[in-house]
Amino acid sequence: MKDLKNIVESLLFVAEEPLGPERLKKILDPAGAGAIAEAVAALTADYDSRQGGFYLAEVAGGYQFRTRPEYTAWIRRLVDPKPVRLSRAALETLAIIAYKQPVIRSDVEHIRGVDCGGVLRQLLERKLVRVLGRKEIAGRPLIYATTRKFLETFDLRDLKDLPTPKEIEEFGKAPLEMRGNIAIEPEEETAPPATSAVPAEDPAEEEMDAPREAHGADAGDATEAPQPPTSADESSEKKLDFDAGTT
Repeated sequence: MKDLKNIVESLLFVAEEPLGPERLKKILDPAGAGAIAEAVAALTADYDSRQGGFYLAEVAGGYQFRTRPEYTAWIRRLVDPKPVRLSRAALETLAIIAYKQPVIRSDVEHIRGVDCGGVLRQLLERKLVRVLGRKEIAGRPLIYATTRKFLETFDLRDLKDLPTPKEIEEFGKAPLEMRGNIAIEPEEETAPPATSAVPAEDPAEEEMDAPREAHGADAGDATEAPQPPTSADESSEKKLDFDAGTT
């Protein structure tokens, strides 16, 4: 296809979300996947060599133009972006879901040692977490996983790019205005400890009549059902330790 690189560049420029290989292939038919990949690679090299105000990033399974972090202070003078504000309890819960997904609420509460109903609702509302369905065990509890928006927010290509436990620890200690589009808010968690005798009502229970409309696999920000981010040996190295500092 003539001017394929320029066409890809124009598509990436106007897109409001990362464009993945499959989406580009569908738009650019009959151009082949190999030719599209070469065009993207050429664009990436062009912007890297230019070292201008923005670059082509690979994020959330696709490609997106992003401004360089060193110019963030100047950009904020113009647009004053609103960061995603999360409590430390929400960030901790989100980290557990990210590493253990697909996971049910009782497993999250077992690790944290407190009720997570309100925090899960907050993460669902922010579309950082979605409902995959129900686990076929007693009570058929809801299954949770992260979304495509989660990858975009944390500037991750896929789940394999999840930070190490040490990086997460430093992330939690950072000031209010911090990495990317995330801010941590101090928050006291007053929820009583979770118990196994009487399971608490699930925060998304009333939404399960149409889970895919709000948080399911067909939602715009959702990805395919994720698998554990690494192999068993690798995931054991990345396993989070929440015995200290839980709220």
